Amino acid sequence: MKIAIIGYGKMGHVIERIARERGHEIVSIIDADNTANFDSPAFASADVAIEFSTPSTAFNNCSAALDRGVKVVSGTTAWADRLPEIKNICENQGATFFWSSNYSLGVNVFFAVNRYLATIMSGFPQYTPEMTEIHHIHKLDHPSGTAISLAEGIIQSDPTVTAWTENPAAPAGSLIINHKREGEVPGTHIIKWDSSVDTITIEHCAKSREGFALGAVIAAEWIKDRQGFLTMDNLMHSFIKNTALLDILNPEKK
Repeated sequence: MKIAIIGYGKMGHVIERIARERGHEIVSIIDADNTANFDSPAFASADVAIEFSTPSTAFNNCSAALDRGVKVVSGTTAWADRLPEIKNICENQGATFFWSSNYSLGVNVFFAVNRYLATIMSGFPQYTPEMTEIHHIHKLDHPSGTAISLAEGIIQSDPTVTAWTENPAAPAGSLIINHKREGEVPGTHIIKWDSSVDTITIEHCAKSREGFALGAVIAAEWIKDRQGFLTMDNLMHSFIKNTALLDILNPEKK
């Protein structure tokens, strides 16, 4: 498969290596200093572009690729407010776009565990949820896109939790998200359900960027013959055959 890379930071380099290891050809690499290459024959030859850039450039990068008929896998977070515009491009132009706040397959299993636990905890109002996300010092946005996805999963699964916030003095019914920026931590997410007598905790800890990059390349392979606006839920559904787990992964399709 021919892959273009948009955004050539640390993630872009890891994606390049893993894509080559899986037998793919890198036909174009676009970064901030060579965006004119969107109009190059090399970029146009790509089957899929994998985009990990910045929140301020992600929409323009993705729409530029889609406008040129190249399918896109995007992992940039903190620009979700513009995803409806990308959906419109997919619908109006027959384009293909895949987005996830986190491409780690393990994190997406963690999403399912989080929703299932929140469903159980909805019957135990004596427990209060709280989340902490830890990332490297280069990550400027907070909370992380993964933390927001986890929070939305809790809100969907437990009607006693009505909103998420970073305000530690928030009223009851709010899920507090704490963030820390430390060293080169790839990403850790901790969800704690606390009561006066005990605490229940689940945690996902990424060991490196490898898992995110591998998931993005797998997503690129998966969308090569697909069309439309797609997410990690769609990909996980294609991998998992257990009906009960599928319902947890995507409760809206029950």
